[in-house]
Amino acid sequence: MLPEVVLAEGKTAQQAVAAGCAILERAGCLLVTRASEEIAQALEAAIPDLRRHPPSTALSVDRRPPRTPRSGVVIASGGTSDLAVVEEAAATCALMGHEVERIVDVGVAGIHRVLAETEALRKANVIVVVAGMDGALPSVVAGLTAAPVIAVPTSNGYGAAFEGLAPLLTMLNACATGVSVVNIDNGFGAGYIAALINEQAWSGPPDPTAG
Repeated sequence: MLPEVVLAEGKTAQQAVAAGCAILERAGCLLVTRASEEIAQALEAAIPDLRRHPPSTALSVDRRPPRTPRSGVVIASGGTSDLAVVEEAAATCALMGHEVERIVDVGVAGIHRVLAETEALRKANVIVVVAGMDGALPSVVAGLTAAPVIAVPTSNGYGAAFEGLAPLLTMLNACATGVSVVNIDNGFGAGYIAALINEQAWSGPPDPTAG
């Protein structure tokens, strides 16, 4: 689990720094999403060991005792234009203690590329699929594997893609089983859910009686 995450969008640099420093002091780790360059620089000045995750606008720092990352999470993307969302998801997983295997540029326009990754996809405990345009990739991936698929529509595309609405609707209407969908460009949400699923794959479900 992560402590409260700072959504920098809509905040001033001063507000983002105050929130980030307070969380880091209390929890020993911090994730900031949607940080402008002004906010990123202000946070770096206040927290020198802060790490960027380009091309996303996510920032993180982890001062907790290290643990061996748990494998089992795959993030696949339709194209390199989706990498900002991929890296936001990957940064979230990493901070939650999970190692990510990236499979990029395997969109349905070249279906042979995703088919060539079938073995890697079938080894995953959970797969995050990031795609814009027609949003067809999650259905294809879900048809190749029994693992749960978390679909992330992106705002990449033009014309009738409607800044991510078209792939969102396609993913919501997926006929393949095992597909769940998060909001447009929500790499953080997808990464968080993927880490929770992978944690249970390793440890079993949480004890509901634990205090």
